[in-house]
Amino acid sequence: MDYNFSEIEKKWQAFWANQKSFAAEENSDKPKYYVLDMFPYPSGAGLHVGHPLGYIASDIVSRYKRHRGFNVLHPMGYDSFGLPAEQYAIQTGQHPAVTTEQNIKRYRQQLDRIGFAFDWSREVRTSDPSFYRWTQWIFLQMFDAWYDYDNEQARSIEELIWYFHKNGTDGLNAACGEDLHFTPDEWEGYDDATREQILQNYRLAYRSESTVNWCPALGTVLANDEVKDGLSERGGHPVVQKKMMQWSMRITAYADRLLAGLDHIDWSESLKESQRNWIGKSQGASVFFELKDHEANIEVFTTRPDTIFGVSFMVLAPEHYLVDEITTPEQAEAVKAYQEQAARKSERDRMTEVKSISGVFTGAYVKHPFSGEEVPVWIADYVLAGYGTGAVMAVPGHDSRDWAFAKHFDLPIKEVVSGGNVEEASYDAKEGKLVNSDFLNGLEVKAAIAKAIEAIEKKEIGQAQINFRLRDAVFGRQRYWGEPIPIYYVDNMPRRVKEEHLPLELPAVDKFLPTEDGEPPLARASMWNYHPDKGVVPAGEGYPLETTTMPGWAGSSWYDLRYMDARNTEAFADREKLDYWQNVDLYIGGSEHATGHLLYTRFWHKFLVDKGYLNQEEPFKKLINQGMILGYSAFAHRIEGTNTFVSAEQAKDHKTSKVHVDVSLVNTSDELDVNAFKSWRDDLKDAEFVFEGSFKVSREVEKMSKSKFNVVNPDDIIEQYGADTLRLYEMFLGPLEQSKPWNTAGISGVHNFLKKLWRLYHQGGNWNVTEEAPNEKEWKALHTLIKKLNEDIANFSFNTSVSAFMIAVNELTDLKCSKKAILEQLPILISPYAPHIAEELWSRLGNVGSINEEPYPQHEEKYLVESSVNYPVSFNGKVRFTISLPADMSKDEVEKTVMAEDKTQQYLDGKAPRKVIVVPGRIVNIVL
Repeated sequence: MDYNFSEIEKKWQAFWANQKSFAAEENSDKPKYYVLDMFPYPSGAGLHVGHPLGYIASDIVSRYKRHRGFNVLHPMGYDSFGLPAEQYAIQTGQHPAVTTEQNIKRYRQQLDRIGFAFDWSREVRTSDPSFYRWTQWIFLQMFDAWYDYDNEQARSIEELIWYFHKNGTDGLNAACGEDLHFTPDEWEGYDDATREQILQNYRLAYRSESTVNWCPALGTVLANDEVKDGLSERGGHPVVQKKMMQWSMRITAYADRLLAGLDHIDWSESLKESQRNWIGKSQGASVFFELKDHEANIEVFTTRPDTIFGVSFMVLAPEHYLVDEITTPEQAEAVKAYQEQAARKSERDRMTEVKSISGVFTGAYVKHPFSGEEVPVWIADYVLAGYGTGAVMAVPGHDSRDWAFAKHFDLPIKEVVSGGNVEEASYDAKEGKLVNSDFLNGLEVKAAIAKAIEAIEKKEIGQAQINFRLRDAVFGRQRYWGEPIPIYYVDNMPRRVKEEHLPLELPAVDKFLPTEDGEPPLARASMWNYHPDKGVVPAGEGYPLETTTMPGWAGSSWYDLRYMDARNTEAFADREKLDYWQNVDLYIGGSEHATGHLLYTRFWHKFLVDKGYLNQEEPFKKLINQGMILGYSAFAHRIEGTNTFVSAEQAKDHKTSKVHVDVSLVNTSDELDVNAFKSWRDDLKDAEFVFEGSFKVSREVEKMSKSKFNVVNPDDIIEQYGADTLRLYEMFLGPLEQSKPWNTAGISGVHNFLKKLWRLYHQGGNWNVTEEAPNEKEWKALHTLIKKLNEDIANFSFNTSVSAFMIAVNELTDLKCSKKAILEQLPILISPYAPHIAEELWSRLGNVGSINEEPYPQHEEKYLVESSVNYPVSFNGKVRFTISLPADMSKDEVEKTVMAEDKTQQYLDGKAPRKVIVVPGRIVNIVL
């Protein structure tokens, strides 16, 4: 009987669906194991072969854990809000919900065909109102909370209001945007608007003026990771820096806890280091520089206050709030032009453009707080308003970027000496160096910093301070296709929507574009006002609702919790179920989310622990970043200046340019279907092709992308080779965490392996499994495989597991093994990797039901111990024959047995050996 993978896979996929084979239960006595994949955004293009890599790995682990007796939760859902669906809606007028639903159906079909062991009863979609109701609910909990540094936790805003009534701000140690000071009497005298403005300074979800990445063409704010080289990643539209009222999350309140938590999770060091650098904790001093001819001061934060005497100029961010006020009339035009130029760059670009040096003098000066010297104030785009104070004291003798800036604009570079008595040191402008020998006493940097801070505080020009690179997360987006923010406004003051009116669902709009006045699309809705007693009401009634929506990371910051109780209508999840599953044991996804999704999720979970809804601060115990599967691009070579193409082997004889070719037009021998290529694009229909025999393309490895025409559809692979082949091949390509190229030509080898496995159970096309007892070699082949697989799965080394399968099947084939005791173990062993063929073989062996929870075999050492050794027998170092002897035979016994052998006597030919060398377990050498 042939291996009919198509029928087998359809049969068992239907069986799993009907039997709900992978549904997890909370009332199980088994230990729990929660495996999670970073859920996909369902694009219209569907999956390519690079997407399932992590899913296959997680599926292997989840199936293996079931075999090992765990109650496994392995769910799947969709990150279904997002800009692509909205942009398509703008272009076609089709509602994003319609295209999203179509895309999800396409993804589900593809995922099912690959045979994943997902618990689909728990599917979530971030765009489903039953899901985002709880995203809105969590937002309201943050709106009603502030962070108490003394107790290191979030607390109710009502407690903060009560504190203000009793104490004002005296003794308050809270996370805030601005350090405010008022008495209890002053608080009592404030009107409601002023009180709310003060509370916004402390709320964990708050509204304030922020500098954002604004994309006029898309009509929305973009996150830093959605901007590249000053252009939107989607569409390539210009992005500018713009100040606007915006909702934010006070993630900075949790900076220390986010850092500390990294020490207790099993993530790669590179990933943890990315988060540490992003959070960027630094200790130093806040120092005030007095502006010449102005009442204001410029505050700077520095980690090296001991270098303060090396300051030769000051640099402000172009958008610093003092720039317009201090710029002199002579410099106004140049400053304004530079501000406009800087606004066209994203913050990320400004932080990474190390080679680009630009800036403008404002015309203003500050006084050096120790020497009294006048220091010029410049603006430059390498300083960011949102990081630190938006101002830098430039010490070119100490900092390479300041040095490059000073050299470029011919600014002074002062000698910097760390250490000594800062109070008694002075700066001699004429000599251009520090004077006072006491300053040069060679203190270590740490001691010098401490002494400098002491002097700064004594002089009352600053204080010791801890700073973070991490900034509060901008939360609002000027989009339609996202979670509505559950806030309405009374006299421009934000008020929470009542929880009984959640979910606040997206309203109907006539267009998905911003309004003519630049308001977000929700402002177009006729039903988008709110009444506290009635809920959403028509325009003209009630109060205006917030028109921005939440960012894409809102729903993904807690979706792992919803899987624990996906159909709950009373809470985001039942507390008992949350306590049972606790957190994710294994999370697999891309490294691109290191400082976005992963950081925000950790923040939200810590908040929910503070409020008593969870018992685990860290959402993901172990995290693995899978590498990318790269595309194997194809190129046709066109002679430059012509529409003539030459075969790849002829390209070296001509000056050619490379043209991407759709890989579907090329066979595994790199031969191009010329006629199909000419029909592919209008500009190719009249092209000429020069070749002999067949037209060959060249190949290169690139990122798999539609734009490079190197995308391989998993449906095509499954149609030709089957899902089990796809699964095994993706693992066989290389280590999970490394990127590797896809080459369809190599898949036939894996498919042949599965056919060889199938033939082990058949002889002449008929089923052939016997009850005969296995021999020593068969037991050894099996248990060598068992040991290797258990080790590999524990180490996530799935590529070497596939190799081990191939070796074992080859050995058993050579041994002509048909023994049931051996062959009954193989389906269980391969089940996590190739579940369809495993189920079929298990069934044909006479077993009833699924192989799903059969105990995974464990190796027995007795079968791996060598009972005999093949000794090469050499004469004067030249091997003449081999002899098999018991492994436990002593050295003397080996020598006696070999010397008694007939072949030995033939080679001795009557001569007496001078010496017999026996290396136990390895070799016998007879020296004549």
